[in-house]
Amino acid sequence: MTPEATALLLQGGEELGLDLVPHVEAFTRLLALLQEGAAQTNLTALRDERDIVLKHFVDSLTCLRGGWLDRDGRVLDLGTGAGFPALPLAIVRPELRLVPVDATAKKIAFVTRTAAALGLENVTPLTARAETLGRDPEHRGRYDRVVTRAVASLPALAELALPLLRAGGVLVAQKGPISAEELDAGRLAATEVGGEVRAVDAFALPVLGEARTLVIVEKTATTPERYPRREGVPARKPLFWRAT
Repeated sequence: MTPEATALLLQGGEELGLDLVPHVEAFTRLLALLQEGAAQTNLTALRDERDIVLKHFVDSLTCLRGGWLDRDGRVLDLGTGAGFPALPLAIVRPELRLVPVDATAKKIAFVTRTAAALGLENVTPLTARAETLGRDPEHRGRYDRVVTRAVASLPALAELALPLLRAGGVLVAQKGPISAEELDAGRLAATEVGGEVRAVDAFALPVLGEARTLVIVEKTATTPERYPRREGVPARKPLFWRAT
């Protein structure tokens, strides 16, 4: 990692109230592994060092805002892709037990290799679809937190994530700007599947100033057995919302 990229990482962390100095070496290695992996397979559209540091590393760490991940616990990263936000979280919060999940096997293979290379023993990657996990007794209602990063609409996220959470567990959904229509539909969908929107945190991404939103949904009741619906349906036909 160049000195300029290191400075951006530390500045981004500082704006989030995080001291990333002890983690510079790990993030430097993660950057190298990501660039190496991306040269061989389609892991991420981002190639520039500055973009990776700010839009992958720092952006991933914004889900620490509000203290929703401060407690120890089992955290599922739904739709992790190349390992975001799971890998940055695992570096900065080693007490979290992270389960990065993605339906694309080659991406999970990369996350598995990378976690091993970084010595991240708190990361257990899994190739699967959320709809399948949500009906699996080994995963349904087993997680303290679910994190997602720009995966789907809020109503779809509620249907996919809430079945995986234990009572009192929390979905931390990282999104860009969110419309009132999507948020309203998300509230209705959360209620339908046993949850309630607890917080909507709009903020600017450190350094870049791009609009971001954290939506926090708490699991408040048992999810009806009919949810999640079959594979692809929650994203294609989100509850209570039809995007235009």
